[in-house]
Amino acid sequence: MENGYVILSIIALLFLSMYGYSYLSVAMEKMKLKKEKKREAQKEELRRQQRIKNQEARDEKFRKFNKRKEEIKHELMLLEKMKEKQKAV
Repeated sequence: MENGYVILSIIALLFLSMYGYSYLSVAMEKMKLKKEKKREAQKEELRRQQRIKNQEARDEKFRKFNKRKEEIKHELMLLEKMKEKQKAV
């Protein structure tokens, strides 16, 4: 009878270890997917930040371009006025 309990406990341990081994692979796969998802989210956040940074740089260039354009327009207008004054004199 005592040997029966030993055999039953060995069989139970065998089944538990088989269950644990099979569940371990599933758990490892879930952890791997979770890490990959987190890594992808970080990459996406970096891409988003880079797009924002690039957009700010483009906006700054555009602002400088428009400012310079307005300065040139103003200078041309002043030159045109000077030209008209010289013709009048």
